Amino acid sequence: MGKISQGILGGISGKVGNVIGGSWKGIDYIRVKPSSVANPRTEGQINQRNKFTAVLEFLQPNLGFLKVGFKNSAIKQTEFNAAMSYNLRNAITGSAPNFSVDYANTLLSKGNLSKPQEATAVYSTAGHVDFSWRENTGEGDAKEEDVMMMLVYNPSKKESVSVLKGIVRGEEEFSVSVPTSFVGDVVHSYIAIINEEGTITSDSVYLGSGTVA
Repeated sequence: MGKISQGILGGISGKVGNVIGGSWKGIDYIRVKPSSVANPRTEGQINQRNKFTAVLEFLQPNLGFLKVGFKNSAIKQTEFNAAMSYNLRNAITGSAPNFSVDYANTLLSKGNLSKPQEATAVYSTAGHVDFSWRENTGEGDAKEEDVMMMLVYNPSKKESVSVLKGIVRGEEEFSVSVPTSFVGDVVHSYIAIINEEGTITSDSVYLGSGTVA
């Protein structure tokens, strides 16, 4: 049984009738329990579930990266939820009921820091993906000590490898080691930047795909 501790406009805890109340991250909320639906698998519901599943399968292996990349833009929600919301709106392709993620339009990091310039990913080195970018210190808010974030995502394995610290904007290149199980697989690469203090991130940049040597 739920109770109303501060009147009808606040302090609902538990279930009162068909109203459910609670608190998350210090934010009080209420929601109405929906009535039973005669057909819970309408075309619209199926399409939305398929879109959600496609984005979920993409984001889950990249959780460590997006928790850093979205931490400064996740307002009153988790980093994962912020990333899910963005990519559901902007990175779905296909037609009903077959939807998939459009990798070129996804974001694994979101923010206003100056993005990597002239960044590339090359797949010719055995067991590695070679990232490079142009050092652009002084352009806008770019600083030499800004930290580079790189990610290699393998959709067939539903796994990813990422580097989140230790490499700075001024170094201009880094080779990311990938598991031997990735050899022969098509992978997708992303790069982003976070400032030294960890308070501002850039949007991630999609660097395309290639086959791991």
